[in-house]
Amino acid sequence: MGLIDFLVLLLVAGICGALGQAISGYSRGGCLVAIALGFIGALIGVWLKRTLGLPELLMLDLRGTQFPIVWSILGAALFVAVIGFLTRGPRR
Repeated sequence: MGLIDFLVLLLVAGICGALGQAISGYSRGGCLVAIALGFIGALIGVWLKRTLGLPELLMLDLRGTQFPIVWSILGAALFVAVIGFLTRGPRR
């Protein structure tokens, strides 16, 4: 994997993380947080896919490195929703 491939992978992870934040309605942090959420979302999404026996919907293939787009977005949205639920303070 070259530098360009790595940068494209970071860009895709950032977009998936940002979409996950938008779906869940809870946003903390900027671009680096969105990239991290994209990768964490990919891990959670692939785990859910394997556990539930669901099909692969959309994969991005960068010279042998595959990134699950749909599962990354869904996993990031789920992760951000749980984090938002746990970190929100008491409402007045």
